[in-house]
Amino acid sequence: MEIAALITWLVTALGGFYMLGTWIARGGVRQQKTGESKLPAPVIFGHFLLAAAGLVVWIIYLFADVTALAWLAFGLLVPVALLGFVMLARWIPVHRGRVARLGSGPAPAEGAPVPAERGFPVPVVAGHGLFAVATVVLVLLSALGGS
Repeated sequence: MEIAALITWLVTALGGFYMLGTWIARGGVRQQKTGESKLPAPVIFGHFLLAAAGLVVWIIYLFADVTALAWLAFGLLVPVALLGFVMLARWIPVHRGRVARLGSGPAPAEGAPVPAERGFPVPVVAGHGLFAVATVVLVLLSALGGS
């Protein structure tokens, strides 16, 4: 189960890296000053840093087999998940705005600002979330099994 958690965590991280790279490449950091991006940079980078720290702790746990490290990794995943839900809640209206514009609604004004996160493909967002949930569950079960 511990290795399964590592695999799901790594797959989750790949999706996260893709979205982070997309957000940065489309000017998400710059858009923070103008309010175009609906995703606050501190939330994005906090999510990333806590998830990366948790992954490092989990890898150390796999080698050291100290149950306290499994619980620490799980403890790091709790705020990661909360920040992820915050970002999802802020991304959904941006995505819905994109879908509405593809329909029969009025076309956006030329030169209108486009939030950087509009470039996130739905399958990547959904996969990232599903693998994240699986990771949290597997880490929790592993920590419980080690107690």
